[in-house]
Amino acid sequence: MIKAGIVGGTGYTGVELLRLLAQHSGVELTAITSRGEAGTKVADMFPSLRGAVSLNFSDPKDAPLSDCDVVFFATPNGIAMQQTAQLLDAGVKVIDLAADFRIKDVALWERWYGMTHASPDLIAEAVYGLPEVNREQIRKASLVANPGCYPTATQLGFLPLVEAGCIDLGHLIADAKSGVSGAGRKAEIGILFSEAADNFKAYGVPGHRHLPEIRQGLACAAGKTEQQIGLTFVPHLTPMIRGIHATLYARITREEDFQALFERRYAAEPFVDVLPPKSHPETRSVRAANTCRIAVHRPQGGDTLVILSVIDNLVKGAAGQAVQNMNLMFGLDECSGLSQVPVLP
Repeated sequence: MIKAGIVGGTGYTGVELLRLLAQHSGVELTAITSRGEAGTKVADMFPSLRGAVSLNFSDPKDAPLSDCDVVFFATPNGIAMQQTAQLLDAGVKVIDLAADFRIKDVALWERWYGMTHASPDLIAEAVYGLPEVNREQIRKASLVANPGCYPTATQLGFLPLVEAGCIDLGHLIADAKSGVSGAGRKAEIGILFSEAADNFKAYGVPGHRHLPEIRQGLACAAGKTEQQIGLTFVPHLTPMIRGIHATLYARITREEDFQALFERRYAAEPFVDVLPPKSHPETRSVRAANTCRIAVHRPQGGDTLVILSVIDNLVKGAAGQAVQNMNLMFGLDECSGLSQVPVLP
């Protein structure tokens, strides 16, 4: 059994990790930390886990994290980078669901996240945890940087085209929408029910922190520098709880059978579903599942491709992908604990 710990178990990503790991036959939940809720039964805070999780939240300083085989950081940015080295030295594998180790350029990371990186030496060691790209590196990794939710949906949508070199890399557009849970479990005016319901808005238009992460991934896939990737990324907040819908635009530079290109690229991927031509994937079709559904369109047979990519931001966009990475790191079946069928309605 894999002994797993979670640092920061009270947010939406943390409770999603608890839900998935509690159903995983190869995992024993060992520690769940929260400074504010130390001593509280997990099931008292999250009644959905009653009968599935018997642990109490523990204070981080008292939690037996070094006794774990793997520790997940479901914390705000800037926490994992302060504690990861000690865990790695103790032989514990680490999966960070925040952004501390995603961007390879330390100066770029510090500029976008507004803080000094506490463990810059670990960034080179960290493997970017998008299994559809880095599966073999993840298998050998001790430190995995779990991708962001927008970057997961966007990169999976663009990757077959970028790898094939058949689109204009200088003029890519990602128009993405997320449910309110993507903002985290916190009291903030913009995500209060009365503010977010019956409303729709863009945010982060001048620059969003996920932009350099997406650009880095696409540049790597294309064998280009990040400066050669011209990406306009605009996120939006939608009045729903879960889900991301990314509408992606790319100008064609070489003719291909684009539907076949996507089908070939993801034929062996257990969590990417390329839909038949003329399909329109819905966020509810992936709710609570570790699945990305993609549809390929070419409006009016013109020179622009429109790719539709949907995921559950808390599962394939966060906790589910983290469990997928854990399975790879410990030599388990990649799909272990992730067989949930999407929830409808």
